[in-house]
Amino acid sequence: MVILNNQEVLSFYEDYLRNEKQYSENTVVSYVNDINSLICFLESEDLGELKYTTNRMAKFYISYLHNKYDPRSIRRKISSVRTMFEYLLDQGIVRDNPFKNVVLPKVSKKLPKFIYEDEMFDFLNGIDDKNPIGFRNKTIFEILYGCGLRVSELINIKINEIDFVKQELKVHGKGSVDRIVPIHNLAIDTLKKYLMESRPILKSKNLVDNDYVFLNSRGYSLTARGVRDILEREIKKQASTLKVSPHSFRHSFATHLLNNGVDLRIVQELLGHVSLSTTQIYTKISKEKLQEEYKKAHPRAFKDN
Repeated sequence: MVILNNQEVLSFYEDYLRNEKQYSENTVVSYVNDINSLICFLESEDLGELKYTTNRMAKFYISYLHNKYDPRSIRRKISSVRTMFEYLLDQGIVRDNPFKNVVLPKVSKKLPKFIYEDEMFDFLNGIDDKNPIGFRNKTIFEILYGCGLRVSELINIKINEIDFVKQELKVHGKGSVDRIVPIHNLAIDTLKKYLMESRPILKSKNLVDNDYVFLNSRGYSLTARGVRDILEREIKKQASTLKVSPHSFRHSFATHLLNNGVDLRIVQELLGHVSLSTTQIYTKISKEKLQEEYKKAHPRAFKDN
């Protein structure tokens, strides 16, 4: 069995995630942080190296996490270290996976937060697009909602990945899986105008060669944090009561399509979900919407029996 200390194990696994699995930087950082949590725990409790972790110690660690994190965070942290131990087992660095059969806390499924259609229209129409920054902001949310993109997908769009003739967009999804998504007429017109009028002004702020579609006020490519900040400022500016994140535009995209009769498998394809079960969460939202509309509209719903 190979002998490595904790930091050597972590570096070894990090290199595997980055170079062999080719995970995004955010995903690698998330794995490293979760594994570091276990390392810190082992060191603080004087329990030794990762390679000597036992099933009993794994259970002890989960009990420790219960006092600090919610069930969802605990499950993610344990999933990270379990995956790492599986890899170390394959490499002959450990003899077994101490987290293989541990019992994890149950997580109540939260429905994705979406924006109602009239609220979405009010928000999009309420964006002041009279200047380059404002028009960029409008374009961001038109594309997020119009194409059902993740924020990471939006900020990585390059100009040459837009097909204006076919009105399609090449998207780099999770796990390095690309997909083609359609862009409706209003969104494509907004995108064209942004690229012709607003983006050149933003790009002129620096001389760095950059072919990403969305730029910040200094002419550099926009970040996920930047998109979140833009949304927060826009909501505040409009004095809106919306309590949403950039991801809510993707949820709204899926929910509104299903509410308007689009087949579930088509929505799955548009979202880039590997499993249909991931997309099915939106059917529950649609059913709740049907219930709500039914109760509001049916004449007998307003009468006492």
